[in-house]
Amino acid sequence: MIIDAARCYQRYVPLHPLFEPAFRFLSTLDLASLAPGRHPVDGDLVYLSIDHVQGRGRDGARLEAHRRYIDIQYTIDGNEEIGWMPLEDCGRPADGFDQARDIGFFNQRPTTWLSVPKGTFVIFYPEDAHAPLAGRGAIKKAIMKVAV
Repeated sequence: MIIDAARCYQRYVPLHPLFEPAFRFLSTLDLASLAPGRHPVDGDLVYLSIDHVQGRGRDGARLEAHRRYIDIQYTIDGNEEIGWMPLEDCGRPADGFDQARDIGFFNQRPTTWLSVPKGTFVIFYPEDAHAPLAGRGAIKKAIMKVAV
């Protein structure tokens, strides 16, 4: 897991061959003007999902993990908070792993909470269970999905 200000994204580009197009897309578009939903970047290798939602608070946020994709979650507006816990401490997904949606949910509670204010991003690798939308109020965020 990595957390940093958007202006510092260049230092993470060398970590994965698809981070360059993902971060370029995130840094050159007016993300606030994009409609909620999925936006193509590079087919199924890299795509963007835009969410405009109400935060659920810590009690409503549920740990999740992915196998095929790395998440780059960027807060466009609002005060996002995201829980985190090593996947190896989560056990099995509560309802099994949904291969088609590339997601598994867990009943455990995060051991760490991250404040992810406007202009900040977090990178979650497959070994990072994360509980998004733990903030309060209106949250606009971009979730870049990058194939492992």
